Amino acid sequence: MNILYIEPFFGGSHKAWYEQVKKHSQHHFDVLSMDARFWKWRMYGGAVTLAENFLAYTEPVDLILVSDMLDLTTFLALCRHKISVPIGVYYHENQFAYPWQENSEDIQQGRDVNYGMMNYLSALVADFIVFNSDYNRNSFFEGLQDVLNKMPDYPHNTLAGLQAKSDILPVGIQVPRPISPALPSKQTLTKSPLILWNHRLEYDKNPDGFFDLLLRLKADGHDFRLAFLGESNEKSRKNYGRKLDALSDHIVVQGHLTYDEYLDWLALSDLLPVTSIHDFFGISVMEAIAYGVKPLLPKRLSYPDLYDDKKNPSLFYRTEEELYEKMVDAIIHIDAVRKESYAHLTERYWWTSVGKEYDEYFKKLLKK
Repeated sequence: MNILYIEPFFGGSHKAWYEQVKKHSQHHFDVLSMDARFWKWRMYGGAVTLAENFLAYTEPVDLILVSDMLDLTTFLALCRHKISVPIGVYYHENQFAYPWQENSEDIQQGRDVNYGMMNYLSALVADFIVFNSDYNRNSFFEGLQDVLNKMPDYPHNTLAGLQAKSDILPVGIQVPRPISPALPSKQTLTKSPLILWNHRLEYDKNPDGFFDLLLRLKADGHDFRLAFLGESNEKSRKNYGRKLDALSDHIVVQGHLTYDEYLDWLALSDLLPVTSIHDFFGISVMEAIAYGVKPLLPKRLSYPDLYDDKKNPSLFYRTEEELYEKMVDAIIHIDAVRKESYAHLTERYWWTSVGKEYDEYFKKLLKK
């Protein structure tokens, strides 16, 4: 089967997802894409450029999968005469549940609804729609219902139709590799607990919540070290630099690493307090857990479903105070924490298994 993926924002998690799907699938994948810049404009105008590229595309195609960042209505309006195969949307995220900053120009100008409506209209014209998690799908339909309820009228069966053609295909992670025998043990590296940050330094990951937690731990005299990993840019470093500087004496590693070095630091880390206000899946969290880091997760977003909050209540918190108390307890009892492992919670999401789910799903689509 020849599958074409169309992505106007080909970078970061979107690009990594495609590369892993392609690597682990029995089908042949190809991509039409644009650079991962100007995401708002990509949602508005990317479909025009990619439609031109598709009309010039001459390879055989059995199925088309597009990113949620593509305005599929515009794309189809320009290309429908050339498309005779199923076409669907993969929702890496949805704009109904995306957390906007209060000072966002789009919020101030009332444009924030537009991006969600693009997601909605794309879903309407697609033959199938796929989400990467239950939380993503549920928040899409809940957000859509909320927006439609504010409108003067709309076809009330529209949601039922979308739900009927929706499915979930989770993101995967690579199978954890064996740790180098030359790597020091956690106890050898430092007796102090090593706390990990391995996300983008962006608003939606709530760095302020993370920094405030660690600054409180520091003020109260608790001993810890910090591995501060993840992407950042000049703007984010300016926004959060002062709090990061206040923790500089605790930082043992920071900045750009090779992927293997990154994995080594995951294996050396002890605790991952997650403060995000946005995660439709959470690859960086799952990677850390796969390498033995104990997570402390908010009881929201995708986490309760992915890590079963009912079976693992000790991993979850509801309030900042509860997170602080759980961190203090983990620091005090770090020897016991280091004997635990939650890596088994990630096995269902290794690409070696998830890739097979994708293949079976695509085969079923062509049999319909």
